[in-house]
Amino acid sequence: MEPRITLLTLDVDDLERSLSSYRDGLGSETEGIVGSEFDFESVVFIDLESGLKLALFPRKSLARDCGVPVASPSETEFSPGHNVASADEVDAVMTQAERAGAPIVRSAGENFRGGYAGYFQDQDGHLWEIAWNPQLMPPS
Repeated sequence: MEPRITLLTLDVDDLERSLSSYRDGLGSETEGIVGSEFDFESVVFIDLESGLKLALFPRKSLARDCGVPVASPSETEFSPGHNVASADEVDAVMTQAERAGAPIVRSAGENFRGGYAGYFQDQDGHLWEIAWNPQLMPPS
C-alpha cells in the first residue's frame, strides 16, 4: 500500500463540545458541523496542512459506520503530534490549550530526542503532543 493519508479521524463523545474546543479554544479552521441532516453522519472537518484534514466524528457514528461495537475510549490508542518551529512556540500552543480548558498531562520540556515537547488532552481524552523537533521540522 502506498500511503496517501488525507484524513485523520478522532472519535468524540460530544460533537458540539469538541467543535467548540477545537475551533474556539484552539483556533482551528473549520466550517463547523456538516451532515447533520443525515442520521449518524454529522462530522466536523478541520483543515490542517498540505490538504490534510482532521475529522471529529461521534464515537457511536464511527462504530456504526465501521460495523463494530462502541468501545470505551483509551487515551493512548492514538496521539497526534503537532510539530512547531521553536520551543517558544511549543509553550505558546500549550498555554493556548490550557486556556481552552485542555488538561496538561506533561508540561513542555526538553526530551531525550534533542527537542522540546509537552502533552495535553482534548475534551475526549485524546493526547496531543506539541513538539519542536529539529530533526522533523515542518515545511516553511
